[in-house]
Amino acid sequence: MTIKETEPVASEAPEVERPRETRAERIRPALEALLFSSPRPVSEKDLADVLEATREAVRQALSSLSASADVPDRGVRLEQVAGGWRFVTRPEFDSLLRRFHEVTERSRLSLAALETLAIIAYRQPITLPEIQEIRGVNSSSVLKTLFEKKLITTAGKKPVVGTPFLYRTTSEFLVRFGLNDLEELPKPEEIEEDLAATLGDEAAAADPGLAPAVTASPAVDDDEDDWDEEETEEEE
Repeated sequence: MTIKETEPVASEAPEVERPRETRAERIRPALEALLFSSPRPVSEKDLADVLEATREAVRQALSSLSASADVPDRGVRLEQVAGGWRFVTRPEFDSLLRRFHEVTERSRLSLAALETLAIIAYRQPITLPEIQEIRGVNSSSVLKTLFEKKLITTAGKKPVVGTPFLYRTTSEFLVRFGLNDLEELPKPEEIEEDLAATLGDEAAAADPGLAPAVTASPAVDDDEDDWDEEETEEEE
């Protein structure tokens, strides 16, 4: 009886990771095509993975592309928003594009929705009862509107009696308001200074003698109990 020799099983060779492109000029055309075709902002990480390039090469290519687009004779520009990059049309062509695409209505948020969204943005995560305590009015219908527009989402539940949902803003909120992250939200003191400067300029234009009398209003206390809201009925 003979013993049949078995052939050794060849072990699979480990995959060798391909070296990533380090030259920004080599990936810039492809990067431009990706951003031009994407309906959403694309992160540097995703760009680097798709292009098989280093993050540094992607950053250099983005910087070069942004500089070349940010000139008066271009109709588009590169914008960093919501943690990614995208091409957008220049604001001075807004009316032209609306006329060409037959856009007759603007999607605007009501004052109540903007107020509620601002509270969520600055105090997130926050519950509906806390929002209503600040506003002094039933805000459930406004919250529903913000949900439908995908500007807010849930962020778990608060471990208190009733375990109400916590709410926070979404990446769509950042996109709609042109923010790269929440750190770019203006600080309350910055808003106060801007309002004071605006009021001063308006007073000076109307009557130069009144300008010195215009001063900044007292700082608003962050305590929720200090908010005064005249509305008492549920807003649509």
